[in-house]
Amino acid sequence: MNIYKKLFLIILLTVTSSGIAFAQNSKTIDLWPQGAPNENGNPADTARISVFFPRHSIGRTILICPGGGYGGLAMKHEGYDWVPYFNNMGITVAVIKYRMPRGNKEVPSTDAEEALRLLRQKAGAWRINPNDIGIMGFSAGGHLASTVATHAKGDAKPNFQILFYPVITMDPAYTHMGSHDNLLGKKPGEWQEGNYSSEKNVKDDTPRAFIVLSDDDEVVPPENGVNYYVELYKHKVPATLYVYPTGGHGDGMNSTFAYHVEMLNNLRVWLQSF
Repeated sequence: MNIYKKLFLIILLTVTSSGIAFAQNSKTIDLWPQGAPNENGNPADTARISVFFPRHSIGRTILICPGGGYGGLAMKHEGYDWVPYFNNMGITVAVIKYRMPRGNKEVPSTDAEEALRLLRQKAGAWRINPNDIGIMGFSAGGHLASTVATHAKGDAKPNFQILFYPVITMDPAYTHMGSHDNLLGKKPGEWQEGNYSSEKNVKDDTPRAFIVLSDDDEVVPPENGVNYYVELYKHKVPATLYVYPTGGHGDGMNSTFAYHVEMLNNLRVWLQSF
């Protein structure tokens, strides 16, 4: 690591640490206080969002969907750890704790879409621009984010998407089978697999995307994100794809990722481009 990279990392860590001090203006909200419309058989598994407000808001908001193979959630390094980074840019952050499907494939997307509706409903009170709300996801959370980006309508549709090492397809040839089975079951029909394969559902109005992959990811094949990018390109949807040489799978905000500093800078530049 050269001296310039070290200096940048020191500054980044200092700013990030200072961000924690003023990211205390937050609130947690139950998404379904009257009961969820889709059940997963576990009433104790509730959906909620934790919203973190920056000191000086620019109106932009990002809903973060942690990963976990639709069997659990990596709430820290794929969720809360991102708050200071975005808050320091004036971006409001909402981290969703969505419910696991447990045999009901509609449960996660129902929760994420409701979270987006809620953010728009609260736009005035929370200093949110209702036309600048994005969705961000990691691994299976990336599948959830891309599913919402390609299927949702109206107030549930995000304005942009950020995907880290995402599961995109449900095609058994190159999906992540744990996410596939947890969401759809072990023997879904081809129609179900197609409907939940985001690369097959891109449209001209699909929101712009930022996609991050590692070339040596052995958990979720990089073809997932690459094929999604290709479909976005075919539909003239603005998209940016970064494939880093190493990194494997699941780093999230962990600084152990070899290209952590570059990745954060690339994402910042992309967010400032529109």
